[in-house]
Amino acid sequence: MAKKKAAGSLKNGRDSISKRLGIKIFGGQRVTIGGIIIRQRGSSFFPGFNTNFGKDNTIFSKINGIVFFKKMKKKTIVSVFKII
Repeated sequence: MAKKKAAGSLKNGRDSISKRLGIKIFGGQRVTIGGIIIRQRGSSFFPGFNTNFGKDNTIFSKINGIVFFKKMKKKTIVSVFKII
């Protein structure tokens, strides 16, 4: 007979759910109005033309169009351009 309860039973079993961060729509793909392009913590990517920041640094589209990524010196800018 065991004198003590199993040591790890109370310490284990807690694991946070994943937050599903990252790029949702890649360069060259179509996006609709309000479509989420990137979900991120902090600002690794920055909004460019026809995109905007959400309250949790999510970048979303303001128009229907095609997504473009432009790498500057220290930051990457995400833009959406309308197709004619």
